[in-house]
Amino acid sequence: MAPTASEPPVSEPPFLATRRGVFTLLLLCAVQFLDIVDSSIVNVALPSIRHDLGFSQQNLQWVISGYVLTFGGFLLLGGRAADLLGRRRMLVAGTSLFAVCSLVGGLAPDSGTLIGARIVQGIGAAMMAPAGLSILTTTFTEGRERAKALGVWGAVSGLAAATGVFLGGVLSEGPGWRWVLFVNIPVCAYVLVAAFRLIPGERRPARPATFDLPGAILVTGGMLLLVYALVRAPEVGWGNAHTIGELATAGILLAAFAFNERRARTPLFPFSILRIKGLAAADATQLIAFAGFISLFFFLTLYMQNVLGYSPIQAGSAYLPVTVGIGIAAGVSAQLIPRIGTRPVIVAGALVAAGGMYYLSRVPVDGSYLADLLPGLAVMSFGLGAIFTTVTAAANAGVPANKAGLAAGLLNTSLQIGAALGLAVFSAIATARTDDLLAAHTAPAEALTSGFQRAILATSLALLVASLIALGTTNTRSQEPPTASEPGPATAARRAPATAGTEPESVE
Repeated sequence: MAPTASEPPVSEPPFLATRRGVFTLLLLCAVQFLDIVDSSIVNVALPSIRHDLGFSQQNLQWVISGYVLTFGGFLLLGGRAADLLGRRRMLVAGTSLFAVCSLVGGLAPDSGTLIGARIVQGIGAAMMAPAGLSILTTTFTEGRERAKALGVWGAVSGLAAATGVFLGGVLSEGPGWRWVLFVNIPVCAYVLVAAFRLIPGERRPARPATFDLPGAILVTGGMLLLVYALVRAPEVGWGNAHTIGELATAGILLAAFAFNERRARTPLFPFSILRIKGLAAADATQLIAFAGFISLFFFLTLYMQNVLGYSPIQAGSAYLPVTVGIGIAAGVSAQLIPRIGTRPVIVAGALVAAGGMYYLSRVPVDGSYLADLLPGLAVMSFGLGAIFTTVTAAANAGVPANKAGLAAGLLNTSLQIGAALGLAVFSAIATARTDDLLAAHTAPAEALTSGFQRAILATSLALLVASLIALGTTNTRSQEPPTASEPGPATAARRAPATAGTEPESVE
């Protein structure tokens, strides 16, 4: 019976206020957590992996680099494929591949099997990450709930990076290094079950004739070669002919990709997305910030283990206060976005993080955790939480639903390229300083510490640069998406509730 004139219409509660909305956000955050944590969880376990599988020192880096290589290389393709082929479809396919590779890697009898599993696992992550974020931006469409959802999702990126080091130490000293991979499997199982229960289905995928195959080959080849050159540069040197050739070839492939996209009838990467105000600045801010944060974790872990003599579990536990700080900053930042907007929070977060990292750049040879590490880590964690909570919101402001996967791919690509670029550049700074001091017959511990100090100082300067770039981001408050011809999954689900045995369709 229709409501009478005296009865006000019953308004539908925000999706995030419902049980289904909460579980949907948990599902999407679990996807991002998995993807990011696997970039850092194996760091502390590397000595155990080397001893157990007989790795050479040269090949050991590919346990990490193989994952980063394909994760970063396939992200743009994965993001656009989510728009064209279906977001839930890509999420399920990527998660399944990720789970299988985690099992194969955990059971690996030799080094080649483990490296191969990690390389393919990165492809699964590149399918999952942009699909998950694009589902989030097209599901949570109301102003405040969108800000909260994006804030939580962004904070998870920082939490995962810090938590990965802790989990790696606990698992490698406990049940063994293989569990840094086995632990992914139950989370993947949850994601797969929840995806079918919570995410509406899609219509049939786009016809192959509409897919930009040349563009896909060029951008994937160019990104793979770029990331490969960056992860290899610290080992072979920036001036090495191989590094120069790889970077030049990557540049040529990406330039050819840009030329192809300008002429393609249905481009894989519509360059019109870059005209969205503030999007490029938000992605660049994330790139530089993550370059600094990942490198800081890397150098501090080496400092704690190689200079202070920490065990893996001690080094991992040192980052627990970082996870607390990120959580607090994420909650505060989510409340600030509707009041003052994203830009002031990003800028302030970058400045706070730079201050904490500057404090950490002064670690001495005989340092202590309470005096020399904890204060800087605590301050830095507040800045990190503020940045990743708000930069995700800023990077998705104004993005139409039919380009949500591409925008998600861009944001995740900036994160992965930042991690690879940061380790390449800042490792070169640390190594150069340490080698100079060792050549002058300085004690090894002092030479190592001095190299770490200089590299961490450079990361704090990078965060200052990020704060300047952040001035160009969109200062968005409401997080309302632009009007688009296609409803998001949650909207479609509300308009056409699923009947028994069927699932609602979303217009992709």
